[in-house]
Amino acid sequence: MALFGNNVKEKEAYQSSTPTPVMETANPYVSSPNSMNVIGKGTTITGDIDTSNDIRIDGKLEGNLYCKAKVILGSSAVLEGNLSAVHAEISGEVVGKVEVNEMLTLKNSCTIHGDINTGKLIIEGGAKFNGSCKMGAVSKEVSLNGSNNMKKPVAASV
Repeated sequence: MALFGNNVKEKEAYQSSTPTPVMETANPYVSSPNSMNVIGKGTTITGDIDTSNDIRIDGKLEGNLYCKAKVILGSSAVLEGNLSAVHAEISGEVVGKVEVNEMLTLKNSCTIHGDINTGKLIIEGGAKFNGSCKMGAVSKEVSLNGSNNMKKPVAASV
């Protein structure tokens, strides 16, 4: 009766002795639809990246980036290659062509050296880009490397 009565000390003792349920953790090696790939600051990757999931880069990528979801380039990110994505938010530096099917956001710390082709564009004050910009419908098949005519499909919706 003490457990359900007014004896506070007995209630606290019961609660502290009751085991807390352990939640199962997801397998970190299995991709989920909401997973995000992350390349941290201080990391350099040489080669192309092709992903169906969101990706955030705070380090350096020397190669092309193909993403069928959202790309986030942090303020310390450097991409020396072309970018193809459905959505992108750029705070760092890109030296190459940027093609985004839907929304491209250029944050105030971003610098783009190359042409932009996007469905919609948001440019914050302070953002810089040197190149041409085309807006409107971006084709579903994006040509990124004109010299060898390499094409990668970009998903129309996420």
